[in-house]
Amino acid sequence: MILRFKSRDGMHRVECVEAEKFGQILEKLLPRLSPNVDVNTLKIGLQPTEMVAARSVHDKSVAELGFKHGTLVTVTYEVKEQEQAPLGDKTDLPQATVKITPVKVAGPLEVEELPVDDLLEKLDGLIPRKRSYLCKHGDRGMCEYCSPLPPWDREHQKEKNIKHISFHSHLKQLSEQTNKKSSGGSYIPPLSQPDFRINKNCSGGHEPWPRGICSKCQPSAITLKQQDFRMVDHVEFQKSELINSFIDSWRNTGTQRFGYIYGNYAAYDATPLGIIAKAEAIYEPPQHDEQDGLTMDVEMVRKEMQNVDELAKQMGLIRIGMIFTDLTDAGNGDGSVFCKRHKDSFFLSSLEVIMAADHQLKHPNVSRFSEQGVFSSKFVTCVVSGNVKGEIDISTYQVSTDAEALVQADMITASTHPSMSYINETNKDRYVPELFYMRTNEYGLLVKENAKPAFPVDYLLVSLTHGFPTEEAPSRPMFASATGFPWTNRQILGQSQDYMQLKKYLFEAATSGDFELLQKKLSNFHLLLYINSLQILSPKEWQLICSAIKTGDQSSLYQLVDSPEWQTLIMILQESV
Repeated sequence: MILRFKSRDGMHRVECVEAEKFGQILEKLLPRLSPNVDVNTLKIGLQPTEMVAARSVHDKSVAELGFKHGTLVTVTYEVKEQEQAPLGDKTDLPQATVKITPVKVAGPLEVEELPVDDLLEKLDGLIPRKRSYLCKHGDRGMCEYCSPLPPWDREHQKEKNIKHISFHSHLKQLSEQTNKKSSGGSYIPPLSQPDFRINKNCSGGHEPWPRGICSKCQPSAITLKQQDFRMVDHVEFQKSELINSFIDSWRNTGTQRFGYIYGNYAAYDATPLGIIAKAEAIYEPPQHDEQDGLTMDVEMVRKEMQNVDELAKQMGLIRIGMIFTDLTDAGNGDGSVFCKRHKDSFFLSSLEVIMAADHQLKHPNVSRFSEQGVFSSKFVTCVVSGNVKGEIDISTYQVSTDAEALVQADMITASTHPSMSYINETNKDRYVPELFYMRTNEYGLLVKENAKPAFPVDYLLVSLTHGFPTEEAPSRPMFASATGFPWTNRQILGQSQDYMQLKKYLFEAATSGDFELLQKKLSNFHLLLYINSLQILSPKEWQLICSAIKTGDQSSLYQLVDSPEWQTLIMILQESV
């Protein structure tokens, strides 16, 4: 049989028999641990809260300790302090030489962008036009009436009812304006991430804020207007059951739910140089759901999401957005819900706008065409709520670069009116300049309004489209199913992940010899996360599973099922009752 030991040095597997003394097992385990282990502090246990000294069970057999094949034993210990050799005179130490070479940037920054950005930057995005009746040339000619339009053309935007041009269309427009073709001209980055914070390291010869201020470090007055471009144009959920499974938590409990979206970005053909966010999976962090909201332990969520991000990365996925419900049953008995979000109320509340901006700041978009190396974010926000017909619907948004800068500078706060954001007062930590916003008055004229003390958050919103794959534009989802195995962190909903659920879902497929069925069963995001959490499979076997899911190649499964680690998992499931 095999016992598994979890320590600060990693996972270790020790072969043994039931009659073997635990002291003999320790002799096999110790060489695999740190060479500085203090044996007198060695403790073992099945749970971190139930640890006993290893020497107290030294003479007990494996059977007497109740250990079975595949049992996971936690090992803790202290490390002996190493004796340090005395240092000689400081002059005997090698001296480090630092050579500083000035770097002159003659073009875009060298940073690692997403593959979709590399692809779109190489395209011109020109919009083709058919020959017009105004054309006077032959079939091979071209004139101002039929020549292709630039991807940022406003007339095409109006004709196709495109509210926001794509990010790369915006980038090419700025590049043309900023860096016109000229011999020997210097390169100017067309993008610059706005920053509304006061410069506390000003070189103007005065004391830093709040004791001093000058025109160099003082932020200028800010005029807010709706952003005319968007970083992502469309959000596509790869399977409808992904959304249905997410909404099921509200259907079963009547309380709201929050989740993070994992997927990838790709080129979107419906708009010139557009980007589509393909949602493959939803992960719900630990949370306490309520009828009118939810609460989360931010630090606990942060640590858990770091681990999920790393595992998702090994599957070829990144965190691309967040999704939450805001649903209330209309009480008609027909499944209809209240419509809370519309043009006369709000689309995203001021609190949600700040939350979206905070997440976008934490997931910056890397761009070599920006002065700072980053510009805005591709992180999306999706809301599941009722529409004007009383149906459950999805709305997708981002917030503008101005919203990101306002939140970064701590200039705005949520108000009791969800459609309005309150402007903070200047204090020792922040300087808040004059804020204005542009609006169209009752006479159809564009006028400037003072934003204090509060202003409509609609000026910070950027709307996106959303949908599912269609027959005209099919898509191969990474995961075959979003159901069948319980989602993570749904214990409060009566759904738990354990060996019995794993056996019920996977055992038949794993022992049938049908590799196509096994691959289909393994193609489940939450199942994969749970299998990884068991720490039975080694990194090699985990990579085989990820390879099979990403590429659809069954050869990885052949290697997986022949591995001892996979056989260990199957034996544990076989013995589960």
